[in-house]
Amino acid sequence: MADVEIGIGKSGRRAYGFDDIAIVPSRRTRDPEDVSLAWEIDAYRFELPLMASPMDGVMSPDTVVALGKLGGLGVLDLEGVWTRYDDPEPLLLEISELPAERAVDRMREIYAEPIKADLLTARVKQIRDSGVTVAASLTPQRTVQFAQTVIDAGVDLFVIQGTVVSAEHVSTRSEPLNLKRFIAELDVPVIVGGCATYQSALHLMRTGAAGILVGVGPGQANTTRAILGLGVPMATSIADAAGARRDYLDESGGRYVHVIADGGMKTGGDVAKAIAMGADAVMMGSGLAKAAEAPGRGWHWGHASHHPVLPRGTRVRTEPVGTLEEILVGPAKTDDGATNIFGGLRRAMAMTGYSSIKEFQKVEVMVAPAMQTEGKDLQRAQGLGTFSR
Repeated sequence: MADVEIGIGKSGRRAYGFDDIAIVPSRRTRDPEDVSLAWEIDAYRFELPLMASPMDGVMSPDTVVALGKLGGLGVLDLEGVWTRYDDPEPLLLEISELPAERAVDRMREIYAEPIKADLLTARVKQIRDSGVTVAASLTPQRTVQFAQTVIDAGVDLFVIQGTVVSAEHVSTRSEPLNLKRFIAELDVPVIVGGCATYQSALHLMRTGAAGILVGVGPGQANTTRAILGLGVPMATSIADAAGARRDYLDESGGRYVHVIADGGMKTGGDVAKAIAMGADAVMMGSGLAKAAEAPGRGWHWGHASHHPVLPRGTRVRTEPVGTLEEILVGPAKTDDGATNIFGGLRRAMAMTGYSSIKEFQKVEVMVAPAMQTEGKDLQRAQGLGTFSR
């Protein structure tokens, strides 16, 4: 792909977000009931290609279990309030009621409470006792400290997640986490991310991870792009990572690493585009924070919202739109794609003639930025204002 000249001294690739592309209908259609959305990673099978983002406003032990019973994979944040407090419900209620000018300072105070290993064990056991697959998340900085506790507690899938996770971290102050050695020593599959480019995805695949999270800064509650200037539009990020997966498959002699799109998806159409670009599954946060059962009580905040030095997230209002079941599999209660999200994916696959996630990754797409303008013109004509992006 040719670079675009930004100025005499700098050029760069043109990258695309979900709004810039469209899925192309094919000559064949299919009955939606004949479409399978099932996704498998390692020994685990899920009826929905969904991981829930490990954020306190999205996932509690109870919602992890509820999501698992609906066919998805909930991921609990092991650095959140559930492993710092015996009963975090009053604190979650307080966060939901904080005035904007107090939110950052008070959330810093709440998250300054130390993580307790016994609570970590108790939360994992609670999820395991329900019978669903157990997935839990730590940042690279705390992975070595708590990993053995997590494994001993009985986690099935281990998630190592940060704003940007690299296979080669350089530090003059501390011994960095050696991902390749660490993953090789674990007895459970590891999902690691985020990353955003072909090279970073390929290097993470070489660590032995079962899956990689793709996306930096596109989420609704994430302000990384504004504060650090980092970010790659999601459609291009996913396509680059899918290209790395293809090349790593040849390089490794057939080892398949799953690509999980993380961030920037609010509707069934966004999820369909993520799969079309090559994702095996998606990780969602803000869309699930709109569930009536969500622990955030109508609010959503990112992992770095309470960073002690440089917060890179914001507390976002997310008005409930339905139950978790209605948001995932319907029936839809809204006409904007925010409910029955995976019904939307199922119908997109049916309308293009594909019966499985792997097949749908081959669907034709077009670059269609003009559709944004057309949509704005239509809304203006209807007196509905303009899109908010």
